[in-house]
Amino acid sequence: MITKENIKKYKEQAVSLVSKMSREEKVHQMINEASQIPRLEVKSYNWWNEALHGVARAGIATVFPQTIGLAATFNENLVWEVADVTSTEARAKYHEFQRQNDTGTYKGLTFWSPNVNIFRDPRWGRGHETYGEDPYLTSRLGVAFIKGLQGDDPEFLKAAACAKHFCVHSGPEGKRHGFDAKVSKKDLYETYLPAFRACVQEADVEAVMGAYNSVNGEICCASQWLIEDILRQEFGFQGHYVSDCGAIRDIANSHGAAATLAEAAALAVKSGCDLNCGNSYLHLLTALEDHLIEESDLDKALIRLMTTRYKLGIMEGQHTKYDSIPFSANDTKEHRQLALKAAEQSFVLLENDGILPLNKEQIKRVAVIGPNADSRAVLQGNYCGTASRYYTVLDGLRTYLEQDAEVLYAQGSHLYQDRVEACAEPDDRLSEAMSAASYSDVVILCLGLDATLEGEEGDAYNADQAGDKVDLELPLPQKKLLQAVSHLGKPLIVINFSGSAINLAPVKDCANAVIQAWYPGAEGGLALAGMIFGEFSPAGRLPVTFYRSAEDLPDFCDYGMENRTYRYFEKPVLYGFGYGLSYSSFQYSNLRLSKDRVTPGESVTVNIDVTNIGKTEADEVVQLYLKDEETSTRAPKYQLKGFHRIHLKPNDTHTVEFVLTPDMMALVLEDGQSVIEPGRFHVYVDGKQPSDQSACASFLVEEN
Repeated sequence: MITKENIKKYKEQAVSLVSKMSREEKVHQMINEASQIPRLEVKSYNWWNEALHGVARAGIATVFPQTIGLAATFNENLVWEVADVTSTEARAKYHEFQRQNDTGTYKGLTFWSPNVNIFRDPRWGRGHETYGEDPYLTSRLGVAFIKGLQGDDPEFLKAAACAKHFCVHSGPEGKRHGFDAKVSKKDLYETYLPAFRACVQEADVEAVMGAYNSVNGEICCASQWLIEDILRQEFGFQGHYVSDCGAIRDIANSHGAAATLAEAAALAVKSGCDLNCGNSYLHLLTALEDHLIEESDLDKALIRLMTTRYKLGIMEGQHTKYDSIPFSANDTKEHRQLALKAAEQSFVLLENDGILPLNKEQIKRVAVIGPNADSRAVLQGNYCGTASRYYTVLDGLRTYLEQDAEVLYAQGSHLYQDRVEACAEPDDRLSEAMSAASYSDVVILCLGLDATLEGEEGDAYNADQAGDKVDLELPLPQKKLLQAVSHLGKPLIVINFSGSAINLAPVKDCANAVIQAWYPGAEGGLALAGMIFGEFSPAGRLPVTFYRSAEDLPDFCDYGMENRTYRYFEKPVLYGFGYGLSYSSFQYSNLRLSKDRVTPGESVTVNIDVTNIGKTEADEVVQLYLKDEETSTRAPKYQLKGFHRIHLKPNDTHTVEFVLTPDMMALVLEDGQSVIEPGRFHVYVDGKQPSDQSACASFLVEEN
């Protein structure tokens, strides 16, 4: 983390530089495509870059699992490693782009990642860009990502991270430009703000991006309350604030809060939005002439922007230790191995009747079937780079099995249309799939979605829903394929690819094993082959709840947390948050607390022994949940407050330690204030959500 002394120096340099700029020069530095100022030796710079799961949209780079898959690893250290590699490749590519005089979009060092919005509703198309539905998990992984991306050098940032989209945003995509998210102060501070607070206070994130929408009537990119009062004053944010792309235009055109773009731009800048992704800030010149804004308002924003550029060490005359990272540091063998490891750790085994792992010696012919069996798109997710090599499931199994077994392939169906070939009859690939399955010893059926069915506004097939899902069901052609193949009675392993919860009840009813594979990155197929044949035991956990039906949920536009996520949902679910099976078994014992009575402000240390009582070496994700038994207002049933991913050989025991800090015991009241109320707290530790079989203990918070 950069020292205070260096930050002070960079700010002084920024102040000096800005003081020498003309009004026109200042305005042109406040849009993402900032122009050069030759007389001041300021190079052109494009602020827009992406790195959700690897350097995106800028050519060859290591493609890691999509963010929701990284969340499923429940592994802070791994997320840090992924981000660290991403920033290494970012530097390697940036330096080469500079040598080629390429300063275009996606060529800079300011990355608009991570997305720490809460995935409150599985219909949201962009949910797979997030770390899931839980504020604590999102906070921990968001902080790890930012620290990995920004580096730990006391003098310079390795790259600049950006937490987005501040602050209450998770659909609907089609209404986002003018939508007003109504949210109580309790839900705001209990659910939607904690990850942003952690990103600022623990990771010192360099930038925050505002959402398109409003929150309780306050436009996210033009709100004194959100940007200045909460983010800067309450949280202590010191970096720069950037609008989502086109969001300044929306202030006038969609929210109706300004009559002209000059008024919209002035309102945003005066509210604390420093940078415009787009060109609406060019109207600031008119705003100055019309006395809607003072030049000092521009200076305040520009000083923050230029300070960031000095922190990155990319201004004239600066040199950093990162300058020596060569172009060859991009897309290395070691980086691809990390992508493989990340994919392996992301898979969640949902069902297994004992069929997995398969024995290579007993399998002579494998049928690989389904629209996602040989799909590169399903590996990539969205906001992705371009891999130099992709392993689809088909590629992975062929590579893994080589001469040991024959692999038959059939697409079986289109992803969502009723036929693959335009002039063919419906279900044109179904009979081929039936043949492949009937001649095989085992069927691996690859179903699910890809980023054209769930994604950002404007995505292809789902354009009518602006990228959001209508329901939680598999597309009809895939349901037909599943039904037909399962009726053959062959051993059936189903791999579901999606970035969100799907109703897998029809799959559960007929498959011998079910794997949730997310969008696993370029090495995904190779990783799946290894898992299926027992090269490692799966240990991923669901970062979202898999509901039975969207009909069990509140209206999509309702941002209240009642009956949402594992913390407040009351009905039966298909698979719960934190769920995931293993090839081994674990025993939890000797749960002990450092204190059984505390006063508000004291911490409690929790220790538990975890033993691998199975026959397989495996990872286990140890989860701690806290339940406040006596509350004065509505509260979650229980909440995740700790997790550790550990590795154990058979018969090995590991003692896992957690620390419950006072803020973890706090109850958020309806007015948004946090208090620690006297009463009893229950601690549950298990490899999943609390149940009657979980290790449990309690402590009492006494009156002051």
